[in-house]
Amino acid sequence: MCGIAGIIGRLDESNRAALARMNDAMLHRGPDADGVWYSDPDSRGWGALLAHRRLSILDLSPAGAQPMLDPVTGHTIVFNGEIYNFRDLRQRLEAEGQAFQSTGDTAVMLRALGLHGPRAVAWLRGMFAFASWDPRQRRLLLARDHLGMKPLYIARSQDPAGGWSVAFASELRALLASGLLGTPRLDPQAVASCAWNGFVTGPHTAVKGVELLWPGRLVEFDGAGTEVRQEDFWQIPGRAPEPDMDDDTLAALLEEGLRLHLASDVPLAVFLSGGVDSSAMANLAQRAAGDRIHTFTLAFKEQEFNEGPIAQQIADAIGTQHHEVVLTEERFAANLDTALNSIDQPTFDGLNAYCISQAIRSAGFTVALSGTGGDELFGGYTSFRDLPLLHRILQRFGWMPRGLQVSAASLATWPLRRSSASVPPQTRWAKLPDMVGRGDDLLGLYQLAYALFLPGFQGDLLSTSFAEPLADGLPQAMRARLVAETRGRTPLSAISVMEQRLFLGERLLRDNDVASMASSLEQRMPLVDHVLFESVDRLSESARYQPLGRKAALRRVGLRGLDPALFERRKSGFVLPIDQWIRRGLRDAMDETLRDPQAVAPAGLDPAAVARLWRSYLDGAPGMYWSRVWSVYVLIRWCHQNRVFR
Repeated sequence: MCGIAGIIGRLDESNRAALARMNDAMLHRGPDADGVWYSDPDSRGWGALLAHRRLSILDLSPAGAQPMLDPVTGHTIVFNGEIYNFRDLRQRLEAEGQAFQSTGDTAVMLRALGLHGPRAVAWLRGMFAFASWDPRQRRLLLARDHLGMKPLYIARSQDPAGGWSVAFASELRALLASGLLGTPRLDPQAVASCAWNGFVTGPHTAVKGVELLWPGRLVEFDGAGTEVRQEDFWQIPGRAPEPDMDDDTLAALLEEGLRLHLASDVPLAVFLSGGVDSSAMANLAQRAAGDRIHTFTLAFKEQEFNEGPIAQQIADAIGTQHHEVVLTEERFAANLDTALNSIDQPTFDGLNAYCISQAIRSAGFTVALSGTGGDELFGGYTSFRDLPLLHRILQRFGWMPRGLQVSAASLATWPLRRSSASVPPQTRWAKLPDMVGRGDDLLGLYQLAYALFLPGFQGDLLSTSFAEPLADGLPQAMRARLVAETRGRTPLSAISVMEQRLFLGERLLRDNDVASMASSLEQRMPLVDHVLFESVDRLSESARYQPLGRKAALRRVGLRGLDPALFERRKSGFVLPIDQWIRRGLRDAMDETLRDPQAVAPAGLDPAAVARLWRSYLDGAPGMYWSRVWSVYVLIRWCHQNRVFR
């Protein structure tokens, strides 16, 4: 787990300095070592400049250092992530007559790419973002893993006469630090995405002109930075395969994947929240490990949020060495600026991951497993129950004119939407007329269900002179991809794909990467694995989802040997008591920002609407949850922190 950066451009002092600034900006991603490498120049003096920050996990020796040059093929790589099947790939290459000095995964993938070219990317199983330079063809290959666990940001120069053409990095802030972007500007679609989703949806980023490479995609540039290849080496099929998976086969695949995720030459822990997903990971990890594993839980004084006692019971049942870290309001407030400064792109999430990552790293661990991904695979969210039901109802009333349906929904919800507050109620029921207006468009229904604000108030929030409203909060490219990947699926299967791509891929994975790496901690997620996804996709719907919300399949294969009564309680996500903390210790700082037009307007938002939003939150208006004001506050703060304005 590391940080990577690079430039295709003139091999001069200006670009070398820009590369150094990018690498310095990612010190937290790799405090153990750093390195740079420059290709031979072409006739114009152009080439590739690569940089790497190392967090040592596998092969702690100098043989594992990067940028890594392969002595056989001459290829050079900078790589962020872990390749879990590298031992199998190593055996495959050794059967071809290859030998290796390093015991790690980087040398194996580098040799595979050098010998077999871009087609070898599809052989990789893991989380990765990398750049590999081919000296013979003078081409730079960039790729990002199947499900998007590791980010890769790409900027392309708009100046044909400039000294560079392409720059990339593991973090958007590293590209900002390079100085190559001139005066960076806020992307209007990113602001619209934040207002709808609470985060920036790819392939756009918060900075205009910088893109986030799609998961499962590779792109290749020649020595001048001209794109010569772009293709998806993996996609989610638009139709689920015929079911042919049973519990025993699934259990074997899950156990095998867990064993692969335990490979580490440094101490490893498991985050245990007390829920089904993290408990299954801890249970399987303990069964696979030779020694007692260490588990960590974040606990709170506010008992309605405190999962400490139940996590301790589960840890005792599994037999782990358990650690409980109590996060108080005072400790949270004291570290809030540092936590917010770690955010790479505006998002209302990620603080919980930051806090637990800090605790695990402070205890001396470099790698941590989490249960992220179980809800998306096995139908743990309420969206799997509510949206198919609404979808069926709207299909049943398809004979009725759409306008009449919307009018009926508006009339039925009018008492719920009445309010004297300065902002109309933003409750789930208040969304019903808009949802009815989408008819049987399941993607539209999904996006409305997750929308932070009703579309009408989103229009108020966005500055009319700047905003570029998005259809259902999605860039056109993302919407087209999701439509293609869900077109032939049932509603339950389609929602699983949407959760994989949006809630997990665009929010949780990106936030978890930034939050854990801010603490120099590698987070591994055994349930986010394309091989596992393909296997679970071959379960029958009844075996995979029923009864809805229970994740019964994961319980059957992951919680074997544990008392089911430990998990017979209402589902609750791993959240911080931020609502209470905002209304107490954080109120003054947020008040100062959200009431200041000079702070709000440069972030592409309407100052009057933001002030009304804040006032409604403080007054306890219906549906005005903390996430709504927090997302706006974080966006404004991020813009000023990084000096990225409209």
